[in-house]
Amino acid sequence: MVFNSYTFVAFFIIMLILHNLPFSWKVKKINLLLASYIFYAAWNPPFILLLWLSTIIDFFVGKALYVQTNKHKRWVLLVVSLIGNLGMLCFFKYGSFLLENFVMVCNALGIDYHPAKPNIILPAGISFYTFTTLCYTVDMYKRKSKPVKSLLDFSLFVTFFPHLVAGPIVRPPQLVPQFESPRKASKQQLANGLLLLTLGLFMKVVLADTLLSATADAVFGHNGKLGFLDAWAGVLAFSGQIFFDFAGYSTAAIGVALCLGFVLPQNFLYPYAAIGFSDFWRRWHITLSSWLRDYLYIPLGGNREGNFKTYINIMITMLIGGLWHGAHWTFVAWGGLHGLYLCAEKAMDYKRPKPSPIIGSAPEPVISTASIIPELPVKKLNGDFLKALLTFLLICITWVFFRSASFADAWQLLRAMFARQGATVPLLTTIAIIKVGIVVSLMLIFHWIMRDTTVLKVAGKIPAWGVGIIWSLMLVLIILSQESSKSFIYFQF
Repeated sequence: MVFNSYTFVAFFIIMLILHNLPFSWKVKKINLLLASYIFYAAWNPPFILLLWLSTIIDFFVGKALYVQTNKHKRWVLLVVSLIGNLGMLCFFKYGSFLLENFVMVCNALGIDYHPAKPNIILPAGISFYTFTTLCYTVDMYKRKSKPVKSLLDFSLFVTFFPHLVAGPIVRPPQLVPQFESPRKASKQQLANGLLLLTLGLFMKVVLADTLLSATADAVFGHNGKLGFLDAWAGVLAFSGQIFFDFAGYSTAAIGVALCLGFVLPQNFLYPYAAIGFSDFWRRWHITLSSWLRDYLYIPLGGNREGNFKTYINIMITMLIGGLWHGAHWTFVAWGGLHGLYLCAEKAMDYKRPKPSPIIGSAPEPVISTASIIPELPVKKLNGDFLKALLTFLLICITWVFFRSASFADAWQLLRAMFARQGATVPLLTTIAIIKVGIVVSLMLIFHWIMRDTTVLKVAGKIPAWGVGIIWSLMLVLIILSQESSKSFIYFQF
């Protein structure tokens, strides 16, 4: 079941009614849990067993870890959880990838090995809920917080349907306390939630699917040579498509949860207005970048062991972050490029003279420091639009590897973007190129204007009639564009 479907609209209306009926809080939580299982089972019912297995293992292992005093037993318990979580993830997501590379190595060594191709189906959202449960076990091992008392609350934390299949990646302290006492959305929360849900669907259905996806698919699916304008139009279209698609899902998820009285963490903060790459990762997929920082980068040593080790830690973190997105070397290359960008930025920061601190000069951060480089503060910077534009263009290069099916396709597209290709037959119409240029330009301008605020803050300053007109227009466009809507891109991760 996807947010951009009439089935979900009916499902959501039923959930709103049930959640606002005079049932006990325990009954309402059971309703939410059963609804979450139904929501997930709409893809493939048997995979509910994986959710149950992950939930049961981590709930009881987490409790045991918190009270266990024997170091050896605590380590064994942690390993059991890691094997249970990462084992399932590796089998379903990376099983075929590992086998293909093993066969390639065998053939390179002269060993004629040709096993049958495995028929492994990737469970929706397995990367997201694995990271969600994994952080709980690690926190219990480090005794960062107390274990969840109720299996019902923990199960709901893992499977709560708004964040289940594509995030945001939530941590126990962010959501579990909200299940401990009755919650129901106020009128303002309900209005804000519905507005965010509408905005998220507008970003996905109208902007990503209707206006940009066809151009991106045509360029990245083309087998022949591409012209300069065609290549750049396709890459820019995908840069907009993936933002509107993924940020649209996150916005809708936050809105759905808010309609029920729950608050999910922010996952995007206008990333294409980022000035530099550490700033980008504070703004793009915030919950993943903060997870990688806290559970990978910092445990590796962070920036505490000298410059060279810092660069190594950044590269390892970003390479694994790339592999998290998909079982393909092009995703690793995407992560590696971001790692190189961050290392270069870090190196320049080391050489730059440090200004004397001025008390009160730095504003309070808009979001928590969620970058891979945790010690850099979030600052309000003005007059740097050209730097933000350069950051965006360099990020577009990384999207080439993220979207391309192979390295050969990626290199061909990069050559079309930066080198002469000789005579080529135009692939896209002039109207398609102009359409992409307008949408992406407006996106960048909007990001820059909104970089230090939120939609709800801006909506609060607009007269009610103005919000109503914009809201109605989005709804009409969503309905008119519904036939071109597709599944969310991040469901495959």
